[in-house]
Amino acid sequence: MRVVLAGGGTAGHIEPALALADALRRNDPNVGITCLGTERGLETRLVPQRGYELALIPPVPLPRRLTPQLLSVPGRLNGAIKAAANILDQARADVLVGFGGYVATPGYLAAKRRKVPIIVHEANPKPGLANKLGARFTDHVAVSHSDSPLPNATFVGIPLRREIATLDRLAMGDKARSYFGLLPDLPTLLIFGGSQGARSLNRAAVAAAPAFRQAGIQVLHIVGPKNTEEPEPAGPGGPQYVTIPYCDRMDLAYAAADMAMCRAGAMTCAELTAVGLPAVYVPLPIGNGEQRLNAEPIVAAGGGLLVDDAELTPEWIAHQLLPALADPSRVAQMSEAAGRMGRRDADVALAKMVYDVVRAAHQQQQ
Repeated sequence: MRVVLAGGGTAGHIEPALALADALRRNDPNVGITCLGTERGLETRLVPQRGYELALIPPVPLPRRLTPQLLSVPGRLNGAIKAAANILDQARADVLVGFGGYVATPGYLAAKRRKVPIIVHEANPKPGLANKLGARFTDHVAVSHSDSPLPNATFVGIPLRREIATLDRLAMGDKARSYFGLLPDLPTLLIFGGSQGARSLNRAAVAAAPAFRQAGIQVLHIVGPKNTEEPEPAGPGGPQYVTIPYCDRMDLAYAAADMAMCRAGAMTCAELTAVGLPAVYVPLPIGNGEQRLNAEPIVAAGGGLLVDDAELTPEWIAHQLLPALADPSRVAQMSEAAGRMGRRDADVALAKMVYDVVRAAHQQQQ
């Protein structure tokens, strides 16, 4: 089987594509996998790191409003479609799986031109333009929100990395806290802001550092590479406030924590619920409001708290977050509620859809 994955641009598109690739490879080490991308996206680093072939096409970002740039789109898009069609031919693709973003649009159009079966995966409650287009070309649409407006939607969830999907957070807790230099027996808060939007979280959290220490709560704070906020050093033996610029072992970060404070991107919400880690969700205050939509079902089920970015202050942390984190029974209830909202096998479910679509296409050809 030969599969082309169109999921470039941001980690939210690339990581589910790579998780699907891993699931396909576990089933059949000989499966052919090619990832479509552009030279601008994170895929130039992430795809080769994971050992998959990356084929580049010209980037064609679509303007969100009427601008002179719009006039150049048809010609540039046609060039990207031709490049994507050539890649489908070279790969002898049996199926194209698209995850949205500007790489997916020429991928869908090229697959339609070459009569290659299409599967669409939509991670967000509000589908993007690319996946709205792709869903018009196929009956095979996988979604991570059961009330998705896309036609022919099948609830699958978001494919996750195996180290996250298989994580036993409680069993790994002591090892994980030792890894980060944390004490084994104190309530622990994990703070991270993602690739963008960490600044306001950092500012509020660092200002609340004295309140954390006074409450006996230790903190693991992934501050990001451009951070300028640093808490005052803790005294010996007291609750630690550990700051790191970047973390390449998020499985251990989740295992070390009793609760998180973070943004509410689709991947973040999927990972936290899969491992049963409750969170204070602080939706990014820009965009189309999809981060709030990601978090609201989790919070409604009891798996987290929700606060607007503008309302996240040291005072809010002291009066809302700290009492929750200091109450073990409440943390346990929130963990169970978060875990009930998660799905650990989305990669397997999406891989099954790929096999089913390819098998049906082959049967039709016969």
